[in-house]
Amino acid sequence: MMTTIARMSDAELIMWFLMAGTVIAILFFVLSYFVDSRKSNRLKSVLTSTRTDLSRKQMEEFRKPSAIRQQKGQSKAFAELSQTLLAKMNLQNLLHSTEVRQVLAQAGIRGRNAVAVYMSTRFVTAFGALIVTLVVLGLAKNFPYPEFVKLLFAALAGVVGFYIPRILVMNNAQKRQQEMTQAFPDALDLLVICVESGLGVEAAFTRVTEEIMESSPALAQEFGLTSAELAYLGDRRRAYENLANRTGLPSAKSLSTTLIQSEQYGTPVGQALRVLSQEKRDERMSEAEKKAAALPAKLTVPMIIFFLPVLFMVVIGPAAIQIGNM
Repeated sequence: MMTTIARMSDAELIMWFLMAGTVIAILFFVLSYFVDSRKSNRLKSVLTSTRTDLSRKQMEEFRKPSAIRQQKGQSKAFAELSQTLLAKMNLQNLLHSTEVRQVLAQAGIRGRNAVAVYMSTRFVTAFGALIVTLVVLGLAKNFPYPEFVKLLFAALAGVVGFYIPRILVMNNAQKRQQEMTQAFPDALDLLVICVESGLGVEAAFTRVTEEIMESSPALAQEFGLTSAELAYLGDRRRAYENLANRTGLPSAKSLSTTLIQSEQYGTPVGQALRVLSQEKRDERMSEAEKKAAALPAKLTVPMIIFFLPVLFMVVIGPAAIQIGNM
């Protein structure tokens, strides 16, 4: 194989590299198409099942202990183990922490046992990092520091392990918020069109969910949940507030406030949404102008590092070669 490559000329090697790159690009495009299709189908199934699960009868059954016994698989065992662990450590109040539940919801992690699994994972990773660090340092033959330094390193590893799950969840929440922020003005425009065409708020949310499912799956999921809550919850105000809490976006908070005030004071929903949509479009435009204005300053360092040396080589190189040959 190596001798064959060595016998090839530069033109043949370049041709084979280009062909390999083309094949890889085609495979990547085809695989991304199938992945997006599976993601879209999975999101549709999730939204459909969510609308069914939010009915009054299922909500009542969901609160009963039998609903927990009906769960199957390893997730049930791990969730029960997590709750038992937190109970033994007298940390049951963490299971009812609104802040933790909101952070998990903003990261797209939901469920009855989401908080218990999340907190137990933090403790398990902290304990595992501490034990692994102690074992590794204990097996080290030539440790240049005193023995108590091993305990300090182990404690530091435990702290890092405790905060790693939180960092991952916060990172996922920020990514979802960025995706939803970019798609929110367009979703508001679609919502305005649906409301002004005669659809109700619930039907408008459902229609917008179907339209933005490909461009922003995260926002489509949140709008789908809001549509389901509007259909099955008795308090529409609560459904709007849940949308703002689940996303954590100022835009969603503004939309929730606008819809609540429209229903409370009887103002036209379409007009209020149109004003809000124009405001969000202006905010997106101003954000784009701000990034464009900051671009020259950000390009200064890359241009100095990558552009100027090449320019100097082109300009000064021939003269330097001529001087060297004299």
